[in-house]
Amino acid sequence: MPLTMPVRATLAALAALAGHMSCPARAEPTKAAIFPVELLDPGVVGGRRARPDETRKLALVTDELKAALAKQGGLEPVDTAPQAPEIAKQGPFYKCEDCAAPIAKTLGADLAVTGYVEKGSNQIFNLYVRILDAASGKPVRAGQVVIRADTDDTWAHAMRWVVKNRLLAEPLPGKS
Repeated sequence: MPLTMPVRATLAALAALAGHMSCPARAEPTKAAIFPVELLDPGVVGGRRARPDETRKLALVTDELKAALAKQGGLEPVDTAPQAPEIAKQGPFYKCEDCAAPIAKTLGADLAVTGYVEKGSNQIFNLYVRILDAASGKPVRAGQVVIRADTDDTWAHAMRWVVKNRLLAEPLPGKS
């Protein structure tokens, strides 16, 4: 028996609905406020400003961090520039107890990512990175690696390694 036009239209609508139900909805990407990596030189009382070569390497590892978290972690970096005065006031972030999270939340981010390089000697550095939940300030992930030479390549390699093997060794919450 041939189907009538209304029945055909109903079946087509049901088939289309079933097709949409079988395809998972695209979730919004997780937004992350990735703050510039900082320098800690514990050998200098009261701290010091980073030298130009150190500033360049800190920018390099910050860029590596952003790229790796976006590519491998599926995070969408948000621009932190609108909160530059507050970042300067609260920083350095390695000294404060989770003060990056409220700033990240203000920026509309789900996560706050901070990092610092601790100078041990002229050739040995420790790289630390933390990911915090912006709403609660609680740590989501953290990682650390030792850098054993003071070159652009070793710093960049260290950041890629800590992201891959510590921060994203397991998917971030909400990512599968």
